[in-house]
Amino acid sequence: MVDTSRSTRLLSVVMPCYRQERTVSENIIRTLQALSGLHRDYELIVVVDGKVDKTYRNAKKHASSNVKVVGYAKNKGKGYALRYGMVRSKGDVIAFIDGGKDLNPKGLRMLLAHFEWYNADIVVGSKWHRVSIVHYPLWRRIISIGYGLLVKLFFGLQIRDTQLGMKCYKRKVLEVVLPRLLVKKFAFDIELLAVANRLGFTRIYEAPVELDWDSIESSVSRNIIRSIWDTLWDTLAVYYRLNIVRFYDSGSKRKWEYDPDLDFRITTGELQK
Repeated sequence: MVDTSRSTRLLSVVMPCYRQERTVSENIIRTLQALSGLHRDYELIVVVDGKVDKTYRNAKKHASSNVKVVGYAKNKGKGYALRYGMVRSKGDVIAFIDGGKDLNPKGLRMLLAHFEWYNADIVVGSKWHRVSIVHYPLWRRIISIGYGLLVKLFFGLQIRDTQLGMKCYKRKVLEVVLPRLLVKKFAFDIELLAVANRLGFTRIYEAPVELDWDSIESSVSRNIIRSIWDTLWDTLAVYYRLNIVRFYDSGSKRKWEYDPDLDFRITTGELQK
């Protein structure tokens, strides 16, 4: 059953973190400052994707009634971390923001405003929105534009930016979609969007953000080539499962993945936590 203690006016924000012992405290503080201006209650769920350094210890210092810090021993990828946090949320609206310093968390307010204006199923933070403020290198722009065209061709999504680490969802969308997902790393975003769109959650809109690529930690830049390759490979796999074998469809006879740590009720698609 869905957790009956959840609030119909609660915003849950999931923040995945990995190897951010130096910046996690600042990220939590900035996010809380952004959320404090909202006219609704909120909870921040910090998910430490692998307790390989002091990120978990430093994040725990900020635990409170509306800041939950969770994690696990081994790194499993951004997609897994988001799912881990989402199933532990209680809000009727669930958002996420990457744990790095590149995105201004004040953008969450804009996403929520768009969410309410359009009665959206999903709102996607987009660096290509006409009023976004973006400091982004040319080579990254080229890659992003190319990937956006590929996504539009493969999945028919009418949005230009699927990978930015700030999004907002109706809880119902996640209850139906999350149990079907397989991707644990970088293509989690496109898998969730493509499957949601296929299942009828088509009210997907973009909202402006403030992005400063220069604020990203150097380790991200060093691993960017591998990340691009992994994202492309997973995207092709999502296309195959979506359009060739129709793995995600409700009529599929295949068993969707079950993980006891995520604790989904697979038969109904409901979030357990």
